[in-house]
Parts: sequence; C-alpha cells; structure tokens
Amino acid sequence: METICTLHADTSISTLSFKLLSCAECQEPSVWLANGADSTEAVGLIPIQAIHLRAELDLCAGNPNCKVAIVMGKTKNSSASRYKQHSMILVPMDTPGLKLIRPLSVFGYLDEIHGGHFEIHFNDVRVPVSNIILGEGRGFEIAQGRLGPGRIHHCMRSLGAAETALEIMCQRSAQRETFGKKLYQHEVVAHWIAECRLSIEQARLLTLKTARKIDMLGNRKARKEVAMTKVVVPRAVLKVIDCAVQVCGGAGVSQDFPLAFMFAYIRTLRLADGPDEVHLSTIARWELLDQSKKLTAKI
Repeated sequence: METICTLHADTSISTLSFKLLSCAECQEPSVWLANGADSTEAVGLIPIQAIHLRAELDLCAGNPNCKVAIVMGKTKNSSASRYKQHSMILVPMDTPGLKLIRPLSVFGYLDEIHGGHFEIHFNDVRVPVSNIILGEGRGFEIAQGRLGPGRIHHCMRSLGAAETALEIMCQRSAQRETFGKKLYQHEVVAHWIAECRLSIEQARLLTLKTARKIDMLGNRKARKEVAMTKVVVPRAVLKVIDCAVQVCGGAGVSQDFPLAFMFAYIRTLRLADGPDEVHLSTIARWELLDQSKKLTAKI
C-alpha cells in the first residue's frame, strides 16, 4: 500500500489504505519456471488503450482484506529501453476476468497467515488508463525505489529469526546429555554456538551499515551495500538454523520447533527480490567500477 499512497494520484485509494491490503504480481509461470532472475522477461502484454490484460500470472493474494493487485506487465513500446517497457497497474480484485485459481505452497508450507501466495488468471481484464502508477514504462523505476528498503527489511527480520534459532540451540544444548556430558560441553557444539554468534554479529553490522547509507544517501547510492547484505544475511541465518537443527536432532525438523518453517522461509530469500547470483554480479560490477579509479590496468 505504501507504493500506492506514495505514487498514485487516486486519493480515495490512499485514504482507505490503512483498511486495505494490496498484493504484488511476481512472475508469469512460464518465465518463473525458466528464468525468474530476469524480470525484463515478464511479458504479460498490456495494450494501453483502456488497459486490457490477458495473461496468466502468479501473485501474492488470498487475504480477505486484499482489495487491489499491483500488476507489472509489458507495454507495446519496443523502441524504448528494455527497462522502460514495463508498467505497474492497479487492478481491483473484483474486476471481471480476474480469477483466483489455487493457493501455492512454499517448501510445502501455505502462507495462510497473510493470505498466501496464489495463482491468479487474468482473462480479458479491463481497467482505466488512469490506473497506471506514475506513468507508462516506469514499472522498473517504481520497483527499484522499493526493492532496496524492502530487501533490508527482509534481512532485519531474518536476523531476528537467527537470534531465535541460536537461543533454541543453546537451550537444547544445556538440556540434553550425550556420552555423559551436556551437549554444549562437546567442543564441536561449543564451536557451533560461537560461530553462529560471530555470523549473526557480522551480518547485523553489515545490515546496519547499509540501512544507514540508505538513510543518509538514498537507495541508489547504497546499491552495492544492499546487494551485499541481501547475499550475506540469508546465508548466515541459514547456517545458524542448520546448526540449531543438528543440535535438536529429529525434533528440529518437526512441528515441535519452529526451525523447519524458519529454514523454509529464509531459504526463499535467496530467490526472492533477486537470486544470489544476480546480486553477486551486481557487487562485482560496482566493485570493479570503484577499483578502476585506482587501478593502472584498464577494466
């Protein structure tokens, strides 16, 4: 809803935003299954004259309070840059032709708390041209303005999950005994606990640095740090959760502990908002640009 309130001119939607939820389209199935890393491949065509949608898309929707979808699709403007051929459009969930098909699980879990991920079909859906957010061809501009802070929010929540996992690991290692001594008295477990604390603190400091740079200089100036944080934090948190599962044994993968669900959620972050490989390429590009100012060799 923040995107709508900030960038869309319809004050009636903005005024009601505190009562409503919105959902965002992720990818078309054919693209999602083949190459979700390249968002320019989202090819649901949107003829701009009295916007007409005909596509099959995957969205996050299902909450009864979700009343509007933000759909990103490609408009017929092949002469423009590949990053200026997509638009974001508001589509009310009760628009004729919009149909919820089925809920989608993530690692076997359904996201029923917030409404879940859904497959949604758009068949001859029509909305007014005024429903375009900010203007035709500005979809990527809008997305990039929100992705930086959004990625950092994911990382902050993930660090909270890591703290919970480490707490569970320490508690379990103090309760259980093997070979005549507590688990934490085994050197390997003690080292796991230490390594997990190191990983959490390192990841937290990078997250704080990135958040401060966004606050001070803006999202664009912090692009390299955002990409670094998005790679480092999920990796570190997955390591902590994995160690906690090992200490808890079979119970760690059961519903008696939240570790399995936490692992599933954090693992998706290595795909969500850009996979690690894309962020690594971004980091390398910006690092080489920075280094090129000092290097004698031509880059």
